[in-house]
Amino acid sequence: MSKPVLENTASLAGKYLTVVLDNESYGIAVLKVREIIRLQKITPVPQMPEYVKGIINLRGRIIPVVDLRLKFGLKAELADRTCIVVVQVKIQQGPVVQMGLIVDSVEEVVNLSAGEIEPTPDFGTRVDTSYLLGLAKVKQVVKTLLDIDRVVAPDALHQVAELAAQPRPDAAVVETS
Repeated sequence: MSKPVLENTASLAGKYLTVVLDNESYGIAVLKVREIIRLQKITPVPQMPEYVKGIINLRGRIIPVVDLRLKFGLKAELADRTCIVVVQVKIQQGPVVQMGLIVDSVEEVVNLSAGEIEPTPDFGTRVDTSYLLGLAKVKQVVKTLLDIDRVVAPDALHQVAELAAQPRPDAAVVETS
C-alpha cells in the first residue's frame, strides 16, 4: 500500500508536537493532540495486537492506549520521561475517538513551513509509508511527520474504539491466594 506523492507540501505546514521514539524524532499535528499525561496503570484488553497495551480511565473516559514504539517495531523501554500523548483519531467511516500513544518523551512544538517539509520518499513496494505525511528538517535533524489517523491499523483501531465506546460496569476484583 503506497501513498501518492504529495505535489504540494503547503497543506502540511503548521504546528507539530515532536516526540521521541527510540532516539528518533516524530511529529504529530498539534491540532490532533488533546493532552500529555504521565504514564499510569493500563488495564490490558485480551486478544489485541501486542502494540495495543489496553485502556486507561481518564477523568471518566475510557481511552485506548497504543505503544507507538511497539507499533513501529522499536525498542520499548520505560524511562523517567515516558508518557502518554492523548490524540484525537478519525476512524475510517466511523467516529472521532481519543487514543493514548505511549512515547519515550515529548520534545517541543515546532512551527513548520512548507519549505521545511519534503514528501515521503518511495522506499519500494514492500514498505508501507501510508501513515507518513512527510519529513521535516528542523535544526539539522530530520523529523518524521505522522498521519496519526493512519498510524494504527484501521481494523485494530476500529475494534479498540468500539471497546472504548461500550459502557463498562464496575466489576469487583477478587484476589485469590
